[in-house]
Amino acid sequence: GSSNACEKTSFAFLRQELPVRLSNIMKEINLLPDRVLRTPSVQLVQSWYVQSLLDIMEFHDRDPEDQTTLGQLRHPKLPPPPELHPGFSQRPQLLGNPGLDRGRARPGCPQRRPCPPGRFTNALVTIRNRHNDVVPTMAQGVIEYKEAYGDDPVSNQNIQYFLDRFYLSRISIRMLINQHTPTPFSPTPASHSEQPVSIVYVPSHLYHMLFELFKNAMRATVESHENSPRLPAIRVMVALGQEDLSIRMSDRGMGVPLRKIERLFSYMYSTAPTPQLGSGGAPL
Repeated sequence: GSSNACEKTSFAFLRQELPVRLSNIMKEINLLPDRVLRTPSVQLVQSWYVQSLLDIMEFHDRDPEDQTTLGQLRHPKLPPPPELHPGFSQRPQLLGNPGLDRGRARPGCPQRRPCPPGRFTNALVTIRNRHNDVVPTMAQGVIEYKEAYGDDPVSNQNIQYFLDRFYLSRISIRMLINQHTPTPFSPTPASHSEQPVSIVYVPSHLYHMLFELFKNAMRATVESHENSPRLPAIRVMVALGQEDLSIRMSDRGMGVPLRKIERLFSYMYSTAPTPQLGSGGAPL
């Protein structure tokens, strides 16, 4: 990143970049077939994007020097540290109390205490939270479309192309917002060899993928062995390599016929029974 990066440069970048990304995906939503656009769930998703664009445009001409826009970082004059008994370390040890080491500055850095976030940060968090249910709501819209109009190969191809771009756009927007909003972290380093393996990854993406894999494996296992007294185990192997980590899941759900392989990654295809609309829950 830039050596001159600060709250103001982050603000200047996001208030220009986010409207562009939101506008581009809104334009693509409008290019969907009319039958898809008329479904209640897709209209709801569309309204979320419109509101988020309006929220971010409020800051287009806002002055970053205004304390209510970004919040400010106070630099209080802290009292000198107390005298320590001989034999005690100047640096406090972290023993399960994350507050012990806070307030101590790194060498060359002014000690500072963050104020409450400004209006811009609050708006980013609101936008991010508003879009939390975009994926299941858009999936509900696809179900509503199929229930009303059935399968149309041409429309299905257009929807497939759109959803690929739509979900990638959503990921990029959420990554941008998450990089510029406060993120909780643990100040205690994991320095013990008995600790579980740690990797750098977006948690929500990993949880979503593993949830889908476990769900599919469990359903296939139950359906294939519904008359058996015991269900075979689902086995998961985690292998840490030099540059990556691999997760392999194995079940005895009878696999997928070769003729259906090409359909597995279509948003319009599922082997699960169609959920009842209006049940109040997201389709699984």
